[in-house]
Amino acid sequence: MRRLLRRLAAAAAVLCAGSLWGAEAPPVPDTLVQRIAACTSCHGEHGEGGNNGFNPRLAGKPAGYLHRQMQDFQRGLRHYEIMEYTVAPLTDAYMREIAEYFAAQDVPYTRHPIPATTPAAMARGEQLVTQGDAARGVPACMACHGPNLTGVQPDIPGLVGLPYDYISAQLGSWRTDTRSTVAPDCMATVVSRLSDADISAVSAWLAQRPVPADAHAEPPGSVKPPLRCGVLGG
Repeated sequence: MRRLLRRLAAAAAVLCAGSLWGAEAPPVPDTLVQRIAACTSCHGEHGEGGNNGFNPRLAGKPAGYLHRQMQDFQRGLRHYEIMEYTVAPLTDAYMREIAEYFAAQDVPYTRHPIPATTPAAMARGEQLVTQGDAARGVPACMACHGPNLTGVQPDIPGLVGLPYDYISAQLGSWRTDTRSTVAPDCMATVVSRLSDADISAVSAWLAQRPVPADAHAEPPGSVKPPLRCGVLGG
């Protein structure tokens, strides 16, 4: 009897499998959300950022900035294998569509841990972010990224809510020429004037800064950067 039951169970399993194989798979919906699954698998369902310190938040960033980053990966100006592979076949119009989708997302920010930092390093980070260092020709981060560090439309990103690891890695990428953009590259100029300790201090101070109640980017033309991408005081 037990042998018969085993045979019946095996036959039922075969029949069941056969019916599944023979059935047509349901069609995949052709929506933008479905087509950007490769993006959301790393950056979060709404672009809120990955659950590590390296996949940054995309939600709410200016569309012009997001579009330009995808262009830079395509052009070989930014280097990260996964991103280079992902954007390689995309048309410019499609990249704009993706950028506008994430720019329109409005989701809560996630707090990330920061490494143990000395009070002196925190003070240095605050100085660089809020005042800059005139002796080294370094403008304040706020001078370009807005008084609340939430970015400026149409293409300057916000810095609040970003993890320490991501900020320090990106500043380091400008130092090692694994991240750049079309000339004039303002950030390359700024980072070339920062020490390793400065990069760590800025990253730690930014990572611990509270996200303001209104985290939207400042309107176009509301901030006049002091750096003419290579010429200070412009």
